[in-house]
Amino acid sequence: MRVCEFSIIFLVLAASIAALARAQEVDDEREFSYDESSGIGPSRWGEIHHEWKACNSGQMQSPIDLRNKRVQIVSHLGKLKRSYKPANATLINRGHDMMLRWTNYAGHININGTKFHLRQCHWHSPSEHTLDGRKFDMEVHMVHESDAGRTAVIGIMYKIGRHDTFISTLKPGFQALSEVKDIEIAIGIVDPYLIKFGSRKYYRYIGSLTVPPCTPNIIWSIVRKVRTVTKEQVNLIREAVHDNLEVNARPIQATNGRSVEIYRPNYPKN
Repeated sequence: MRVCEFSIIFLVLAASIAALARAQEVDDEREFSYDESSGIGPSRWGEIHHEWKACNSGQMQSPIDLRNKRVQIVSHLGKLKRSYKPANATLINRGHDMMLRWTNYAGHININGTKFHLRQCHWHSPSEHTLDGRKFDMEVHMVHESDAGRTAVIGIMYKIGRHDTFISTLKPGFQALSEVKDIEIAIGIVDPYLIKFGSRKYYRYIGSLTVPPCTPNIIWSIVRKVRTVTKEQVNLIREAVHDNLEVNARPIQATNGRSVEIYRPNYPKN
C-alpha cells in the first residue's frame, strides 16, 4: 500500500447520509453500545429505533456458531472469486469500531454470477462468529454490495500469533486516529488483496448485519482458516476507537434451523 501524507477530513452531514445509504450500516455507532449495563446494549438494540426492530425480532440474525457437525459439505458453491484492485481509502472512527472505506472502485467478488462491489472493511474483537463454540481474538468483515443493493460479507477470524501484514500497513492511520476523535483520515492507496484468506474453504449462510439496523438477507462467507494477529495489533485498533470498551462483538444469535454449508474443493489439498 502506498500511504500518502495523512490529511484530516471533517465529515459533513450530507456525506454521512449518503455513506449510510450505501453501506446499510449505522455510520455513527454512538447510539448503541456493546455494554449491556448501558441500557442500550445488544439485547435492547431493537428497542432504540423502530427501524432497528430486526435486531430483536429477526429470525435470521448474525453472528452464529459454526458447528462442523451440523454443516453440509458442498462443492457447488465454487471458490470465492475475487477481482480486487488498489484504490484510495479512508479510515473512520464510527464510535465502536474502525472502518476502512474505499473511496474509489476497489473491485468485486463474484457470487452465483453476481458481482458484489467492495465498499469497506471493519474489525471486531473478539471475533463475532465462533467455530464449534470457540471464540477467537479478532474478526474482519469485508462488506460488498451488488448493483441491486444486496450485501455480501466475507469474514476472516484471527487468533493471537504472528503479525498481520495488512494491519501493519495501516498502523500509521490507527495511530493518528488514536490521538484525536470524530474524524476521518485519508490514507492513500490500499490494496484489498493484502487481506489474506489463506484457504479456499469457507462457510456460507444467510444472516444479517451484526450492528443496527441488523438488516437481514445478508450473504455471509466465513473463511475456514483462522489467521494470526499480534496482541499489540488488536490493541492498536481498539485504542483508536476511544470507546473505553474492551469488546465490540455482538453475542451469538440463534441459528433457527438455517442451512449452513462449507465449501470444499474437489481435490485433497487446499
